[in-house]
Amino acid sequence: MSAYSTILCEVAGGIARLTLNRPERLNGMTNRMVIETGDALARVTADPNVRVLLLTGADLGHFSSGGAASDDRLLPEHLAVPRLLHEMPAVTIAAVNGACAGAGLGWACGCDLRVAARSANFSTAFLRVAVAGDMALPWTLPRLVGAAKARELSFLCEKFSAEEAARIGLVARVWDDASFRGEVDALAERLLRCSPTALRALKAHYLAAEVLGLDEFLALESEAHLRIASGAHAAEAFRAFVEKREPKFD
Repeated sequence: MSAYSTILCEVAGGIARLTLNRPERLNGMTNRMVIETGDALARVTADPNVRVLLLTGADLGHFSSGGAASDDRLLPEHLAVPRLLHEMPAVTIAAVNGACAGAGLGWACGCDLRVAARSANFSTAFLRVAVAGDMALPWTLPRLVGAAKARELSFLCEKFSAEEAARIGLVARVWDDASFRGEVDALAERLLRCSPTALRALKAHYLAAEVLGLDEFLALESEAHLRIASGAHAAEAFRAFVEKREPKFD
């Protein structure tokens, strides 16, 4: 992976770890960070060996405080980070390890799953700085918490805790700060133990369901199910169940 100035991106063992790396500025999202993140995600998307992507911030206490001033010029295509997170074949996890606001929240909402450290807090934040926002939050947030709640969070801009984020369905798990990194790693490893064929297909099914009618989706899903269920991974999963062991997928 290329060397970047505002992020770290490491790929190993089927997991890509993308870290927003401006801790001295609360991982504020400069234009350079947006450009570099888009480039890194495009590279990860093209790697068929990556099954899980973890998005987090450097240092406990700060995921991303949102947008920050920058001299780099942004083009519309640079703002596609939420789409890349949402549509890439890998399962994407936002590991929210601290304050998550504005554009940072938009990136987190683009992921398939969100988990949070207990000290994390959230805010849509955009109206506070007199902008309507970016990073697709009006598209993703209603799908996660419902239309009425999304509007409340956006128009009132009130900060809310990790526990509240879990209560409204925004995050899937809240873990104590001391154990957060280990729990995130364990979650990624749990997904890696799934059949890569089934995992990728399930992600594709959720994406297809957003744009297809029921009949079209059933046709797509049924074809994939019959093909996958008759394959080697399903046979291995059945044998492992009978033999009371973990399955081993090629």
